[in-house]
Amino acid sequence: MNNFSDYISDVQRYDPHQTITPIRALNAGKPEQHFFTTEDNVELRLTRFQGGNKGPIILSHCIAVSSLMYAIDTIECNLLEYLVNHKYDVWLLDHRLSIELPVSALQSTMDDVATLDYPAAVARVCEITKARAVDVFAHGVGSSTLTMALLSGLQNVRKVVCSQVSTHLYSLDLNTNKAKLRLPAWLPYFGKKHLTAFTDSNAGWCTKLYDASLVFMPVPKHERCNSPVCHRISSIFGELYEHSQLNIATHNALPRMFGRANLRAMKQLTEMLLANQLINAKGENSYLPHVQKLALPMLFISGTNNDCVLPRSTLETYNLLRSVNGNDLYHRQEIPDYGHVDCVIGQNASLDVYPLIVDFLES
Repeated sequence: MNNFSDYISDVQRYDPHQTITPIRALNAGKPEQHFFTTEDNVELRLTRFQGGNKGPIILSHCIAVSSLMYAIDTIECNLLEYLVNHKYDVWLLDHRLSIELPVSALQSTMDDVATLDYPAAVARVCEITKARAVDVFAHGVGSSTLTMALLSGLQNVRKVVCSQVSTHLYSLDLNTNKAKLRLPAWLPYFGKKHLTAFTDSNAGWCTKLYDASLVFMPVPKHERCNSPVCHRISSIFGELYEHSQLNIATHNALPRMFGRANLRAMKQLTEMLLANQLINAKGENSYLPHVQKLALPMLFISGTNNDCVLPRSTLETYNLLRSVNGNDLYHRQEIPDYGHVDCVIGQNASLDVYPLIVDFLES
């Protein structure tokens, strides 16, 4: 890649179906893959691990990643394994923002995930399991879009765990100021379609120059490292994890977990950050007027050190919902010494975070 206009982003340059040697076998039983089609004729994927008759529970990922974030083999026990070991019927959802699906190459919005992907996924799980309702754990953009789906009238959801964000979105001034540049809005004029965290060691000099420049980002000394992918992740989304919470194997696996995000979805996410709340792709406040539809048991989780999405975000949601729908349905936990996605992929998350999720589901 030698074109100067390519120095910011490019379509992923690795094959998402490439053979990767597992670090270890998952302790989750044999997976079942179920492909399903949305109302707008997009094929998506659910992967089932049937640990027992609890649930069923859907795990929904963030943007620029996939359901692999729940099944990563670099930690002793991932969230998938933890739930399976606690006898849950677990369904990993890869929605249209999943880097493992071809549809992630196309332009789409967070509204599409909310109003098209979630209804189809919930309906498919209920159809196969004969369950009347499902539980859902969702992280980041997966959590925002789940909230948008519920506010749009999504049915057959029993309990919800929202990791890091839901109705409101606040970040550090550094990230907000970057958002004011509205990079996803003007990059299409330069022929770009994606931002990507993936970087290729065989890329051209412009890409290598860009990656080298990211070393100078204002990142605390204790969060610095030598990974170009890690630097790109921080440049696009802000600091997504505390390095102290990631083991070496997980840090080395970041290129497997992070990839492209289409600019249309990123544009909507940017505008949400500037508005500090959910808005649709047209910039309209079409979701929050319906917060009474969130009258179901919900747990909000935030890492206390989350500089990507400040804990204030879930606190505002928590207070808003209690003021509208009463105090009994909602719970909130801040996880000390954790950031954003390390609440899911952290080396000790099975000790510090996952038990809180199961306690809520079984309360």
